[in-house]
Amino acid sequence: MSVQQHQLANGFRIVTEAMPGLQSASIGIWVTAGGRNERLEQNGIAHFLEHMAFKGTKRRSALQIAEAVEDVGGYINAYTSREVTAYYARVLKDDVPLALDVLADILRNPVFDPREIEVERGVILQEIGQALDTPDDVIFDWLQEESYHDQPLGRTILGPAERVSAFTREDLTQFVSEHYGPGQMILSAAGAVDHDALVILAEDLFGDMRARPALVMEPAQFTGGEARHTKDLEQAHFALSFESPGYRDDAIYTAQIYSAVMGGGMSSRLFQEVREKRGLCYTIFAQAGAHADTGSTTIYAGTSADQVEELAHITVDEMKRAATDMSDAEVERARAQMKAGMLMGLESPTNRAERLARLVQIWDRVPALEETVKLIDAVSTADVRAMAEQLAVRAPAAMALYGPVEGAPSLAALQERRVA
Repeated sequence: MSVQQHQLANGFRIVTEAMPGLQSASIGIWVTAGGRNERLEQNGIAHFLEHMAFKGTKRRSALQIAEAVEDVGGYINAYTSREVTAYYARVLKDDVPLALDVLADILRNPVFDPREIEVERGVILQEIGQALDTPDDVIFDWLQEESYHDQPLGRTILGPAERVSAFTREDLTQFVSEHYGPGQMILSAAGAVDHDALVILAEDLFGDMRARPALVMEPAQFTGGEARHTKDLEQAHFALSFESPGYRDDAIYTAQIYSAVMGGGMSSRLFQEVREKRGLCYTIFAQAGAHADTGSTTIYAGTSADQVEELAHITVDEMKRAATDMSDAEVERARAQMKAGMLMGLESPTNRAERLARLVQIWDRVPALEETVKLIDAVSTADVRAMAEQLAVRAPAAMALYGPVEGAPSLAALQERRVA
């Protein structure tokens, strides 16, 4: 496997990795602008813009965009996160130039037809409604809001319905002009790709774009807080979040190992103690998420109304216990899970292209896989115990509850239990 990088004169970046033996390629444009880049009045517009990308250009109708890729057996899609918006396709190797032409077309030539805006507005409002009707989706939006109060990073990616209902064509074009410059774009491709050929294509399709300064992101501050939404549901949904390292901090690997030990699989501490031994829930997990300058370790479970208090107390107790008796065997198992998951994921050209784009976004380079493995292997049991103690006792915390949660303890009560 060989990673190659190139940058056009206007700042447009290209990263590729050829995967011998494959007959297909995954190719996409990652724009380093997501929900976090929105001003308050723009909340939800990055996601709206992602939807509008497929609704017609100066060269192709919405149907022609879909047909161009699907006529050759390919697949095209997009997604919006808090720090990036991605537009990508999977095609056979001979159709890579076509895929890149379509991606360039939807990014550079959208028409934002007012009729299509209204159609897609309705679709997005339905998506917002669906998210609100999905407890184990919406609870994480509330948890994020409590973690980063009154900050772009704390706002929902979909945006509130009242703002989405008011966006205009001018709002969309303004966000594009602010954030869709060549320096904010990364062309990433993996699989059956030819780097030199892609550079030539990219120069032709994106080389004439005028460079523009990137807007500076507002630094994030983990604030913490509690959101409690009582509703007559079958389950009480419980989520905790603790301030953790961002992805530019090497300690992110310690946080990931910790979260795997606590709730990363069937052998994890929380799964064994809360589900297997006590039968308090069906689903419980922990995960470490990261952004450019901050991160959070999250624990989620769904349980019954009369068991949510016990579950919350056991969760805090298990976090505290991990600070004193985390074993070498647990850390080694989590390390193996991380490395295996990373390597298995890299067998997919789509996952590999996304990884390349993310690493270029973070570091402006692609560290060798061996470099990442070395950082994972460097995490000691003492490191994980130290992080366990930090998260269990001192780290700022946020909590979100949804459903029949009248009997759930308050965040203040859990804070007292943390330091007891």
